[in-house]
Amino acid sequence: MSRGTQAQDKVFAGAMKGSGIFIVVVIASIGIFLLWNAIPALQHNTVNFFTYNGPWSTDDPDAMKFGISNLFWTTLVVSLVALLLALPISLGISLFLSQYCPAKLKGPLVYTVDLLAAVPSIVYGIWGAGVLGPFLGPAFQWISDTIGTVIPFLRSEPSDPPLGTARTVLTGAVVLAIMILPIITSTAREVFNQTPKGQIEAALGLGATRWEMIKLSVLPFGKSGLISGAMLGLGRALGETMALFMVIAGGTFAGSLFDSGTTFATLIAQSAAEFKDPLSTGAYIAAGLVLFVLTFIVNSIARGVLARKGK
Repeated sequence: MSRGTQAQDKVFAGAMKGSGIFIVVVIASIGIFLLWNAIPALQHNTVNFFTYNGPWSTDDPDAMKFGISNLFWTTLVVSLVALLLALPISLGISLFLSQYCPAKLKGPLVYTVDLLAAVPSIVYGIWGAGVLGPFLGPAFQWISDTIGTVIPFLRSEPSDPPLGTARTVLTGAVVLAIMILPIITSTAREVFNQTPKGQIEAALGLGATRWEMIKLSVLPFGKSGLISGAMLGLGRALGETMALFMVIAGGTFAGSLFDSGTTFATLIAQSAAEFKDPLSTGAYIAAGLVLFVLTFIVNSIARGVLARKGK
């Protein structure tokens, strides 16, 4: 190996190591910034940050009241419901694109699905509030009047948003499900496409139907891809702001999917006018810190699933 080649190799290796160190430093600095600014506000908080469920009051430094209990459950419920709605649809789309779709249609359909990820959140918000909500309203009313009499979390109360506009947690979950579809679909599709051709041909050669081949070869091989895609989609849903801000009426989540609600991200967005002093700002930064940790945990789980599959 010549000296020039050795020098190029050292430069390239140094650049790659520098890139890895850079991203670690960025993530660590974000976490340190959030923690550093949240601590003073938490020290002035007069209620339990993790269990307080009432309205936030951050104007008086000596009587600050803020907590994440309702924010946490609203964020978790709307994200999990979105995941439950998106996962089976994403599975169907990814299997169709990888196993059933004609070659001439595959390219345009893959592009169309991936294009959903490029649509701005505010467009989803406008569409969800102005079109999807009123469209789903009659169906939600029927569900509340029939199934809601038996299942409490599908019952609309007088204090909930009018079902005619359907600015509810469930509407927000439907919009989120559409937003995370391309993430789950693209991840699962790529893994399904890596299924060894020998396994597929062997299964078909032994007389298996297309469904049996998918059940015995494709799904077991691509299960980790589907799981990791789901975790990445969940991480995306946890941090969504503008779409949910426009679709879900602000309020307190009481356990029904037809309730209003406020997530971590929408609370911070709608309270930006209160960022007028370090303590008030620190209260919302504390909520952001919890969301940061929660999202980091979800994405770490996804990375772990992929790493375990690679072994």
